[in-house]
Amino acid sequence: MKKKTDKLVVKSWSQIKDDVYGRKGTARRDDLTREVESLKIGLLLRKAREDRSITQEELANLVQKKRTYISRVENNSSNLTLKTLFDIVEKGLGGKLNISIEW
Repeated sequence: MKKKTDKLVVKSWSQIKDDVYGRKGTARRDDLTREVESLKIGLLLRKAREDRSITQEELANLVQKKRTYISRVENNSSNLTLKTLFDIVEKGLGGKLNISIEW
């Protein structure tokens, strides 16, 4: 049971990540960041495909892959080469892929 003197501690998302995964620059935190970015790529690809009303099977045929591969990419369960990423975005979805590097 809480005492009247106990205060609720509110932390920002950054503080929670620091506490759980370590500060920026640590191996565990960098791994988390990479995983999040990979997940975002899969979600962006799925949204782009759905916005164009293309099924996974149709996209797979356009880029000469299997439907199960497209599903794994969209669900962050597959390593993706740059060539395949370009193929999916440009050949399959008719888009343009831009990549940036930060340091």
